[in-house]
Amino acid sequence: QELLVESGGGLVQAGGSLRLSCTCSGSIFSIYDMGWYRQAPGKQRELVATITSGGSTAYVESVKGRFTISRDKTKNTMSLQMNSLKPEDTAVYYCNANRNRFDYWGQGTQVTVSS
Repeated sequence: QELLVESGGGLVQAGGSLRLSCTCSGSIFSIYDMGWYRQAPGKQRELVATITSGGSTAYVESVKGRFTISRDKTKNTMSLQMNSLKPEDTAVYYCNANRNRFDYWGQGTQVTVSS
């Protein structure tokens, strides 16, 4: 059973927008800190944005002002609104939920930005 399922990836032109969603299996994730990571071909996975269980957010410098992370605890979902996309944003994007020693990952969704 997949505990975290991403959706919303796809192909978009540079300057366009996409919205990624992560659906969590169970309301237990409301107490977890969550985040979005991405991995481009030949590169290490990197943190993109995080949101704590209390709603505090943080972003990697390269996406500040363009991406917005949010979560809806009533729907057990987390989202990443991505605007002004650039070719260098091309990667597989992963949803993560963590708390203490527990660490969960989704299967990933591909985002491709064409120039």
